[in-house]
Amino acid sequence: MSKLQQNLESGFTITVEIPPPKGSDVAPALAVAEKIASRVAGVNVTDNQRGMVRMSSLAFSHRLLDVGAEPIWQLSCRDRNRLALQSDMLGAWALGVENLCIMTGDFPTLGDMPQAKPVYDLDAVQLIQAAAELSRGVGMNKKEIKDHKEFFIGAVINPFYEPMELEIMKTRKKIAAGAKYFQTQPFFDEESLDRFLALVKGMEAKFLIGITPLKGEKMVHFLNNNVLTTPIPEKVAHRIARAGDPVMEGLKIAAEFINSVRGRVDGVHIMPIGQIDNVPLLLDMVDSGMKA
Repeated sequence: MSKLQQNLESGFTITVEIPPPKGSDVAPALAVAEKIASRVAGVNVTDNQRGMVRMSSLAFSHRLLDVGAEPIWQLSCRDRNRLALQSDMLGAWALGVENLCIMTGDFPTLGDMPQAKPVYDLDAVQLIQAAAELSRGVGMNKKEIKDHKEFFIGAVINPFYEPMELEIMKTRKKIAAGAKYFQTQPFFDEESLDRFLALVKGMEAKFLIGITPLKGEKMVHFLNNNVLTTPIPEKVAHRIARAGDPVMEGLKIAAEFINSVRGRVDGVHIMPIGQIDNVPLLLDMVDSGMKA
C-alpha cells in the first residue's frame, strides 16, 4: 500500500503539485520536494501540462524518490497510444512509482507546440481500466503479467463543468473503472465547495479539493481567462487587488481556506502555479491554524 493510500485512509491529506523542469536540471524542484516530503502525502508530477514541453513526468517522479518524496505520476491520454501507455506503466513499476493520477490531457493547440498531433487512443476511463487490469496482472491484450505490482489509481474532476450532470456521470464511470481518489480544479469559496460536496456525497472515492494561492491581479486575470471555467469570486479578487503584498495575501487566503474546510473534506491538493518555493511557508501557515 502506497503512502498516499495510507494517508487517505487514515485522515486529512495534503498533496502538492510540482511540475518537472523545462530542461535537465532537477535540483531546484527536488530541493522544494525534499523540504516538504515529510509534511505532505504526495507530490503530483504534471505531464506536459497545458500542452507545454517539460521533462518526462515518469522520469521526474522517479527522481522524487531520491529525496524521500512520494510521487503521484500524472499520466495523460494525449501523447501515447495504448502500447506506449502500458509500456510506461510497466516501467513505473520498475522505478518504484506506485501512484497514478490519470487524465485526458490538455489539447496541444493550447500549448507551445500547437502543431503536435494528439493521440487520444484511450480516453481517461479506458486508461483507468487498463491500469486497474495491469494491477491485477492482465494486459490490454488479455495476456497474463506474472510479476505485476499494484497501482493506487486516481483521476481528476472539474467541479465547475457544464453540464455538471455529465461530469458526475464520468466520475462514476471512473470509479467503476478503478479510480480510488480524485483531485479537483481550485476552489476559492465555500459556497461552491458545498454544492460540489453535495453532488459527490456517498461516492466510493476520496476527493482532494484543489487549492491555488493567488499572487496578484495578473494571475487572477490569467486564471479567469485561460484556466478556470468559473471566475474567481469578486471578494477574493478584491482582497488580492487591495493587498500591499499580494503574494503573501494569496498565501493567507489559501491557508485560511484549507483550515476552514478541514474536517469536511478528505484533503486538499495544492497547485502553486509559478510559486513552488512558497509551498513550505504555506504549509507553515496551515499548521499555525490560520483562519479568516
